[in-house]
Amino acid sequence: MTELTESKTMSTQIVLDLPDSAFRSASLLARGSQRSVQGVVAEAATQALSGWDFWGQPVARMSDQEVLAVSESQMNPDQSQRFSLLLDKQQSGTLAGEENPELWTLTRIYQLGQLRKAEALAEAVKRGLRPPVEP
Repeated sequence: MTELTESKTMSTQIVLDLPDSAFRSASLLARGSQRSVQGVVAEAATQALSGWDFWGQPVARMSDQEVLAVSESQMNPDQSQRFSLLLDKQQSGTLAGEENPELWTLTRIYQLGQLRKAEALAEAVKRGLRPPVEP
């Protein structure tokens, strides 16, 4: 169950259900860093989802400059580096169990980013801002 409440500080408060293993991991991180579990989860979500600021606006409503920027966008460099490392570990069979949720999240961010990039690329071609991509 998720409840959303808008705040005047440009953040949104949510209530969510975490798997027990994710909660245990967040609790361990919180204890080790002397922070709240909520703070750890919020930071993890923020880091995992940062870098894709154009998502709120439909591509068709973007300016030409925004469309081109999204069509050429790439994953946040820190996320990309971590994603590559986790994929390498998965390939070699050395991915730790607690790294699975992070890999899943980064995979979704990558996939959604590629989808958004493809939408922007199609819009850029439609507007005549760039030629079609050759296969």
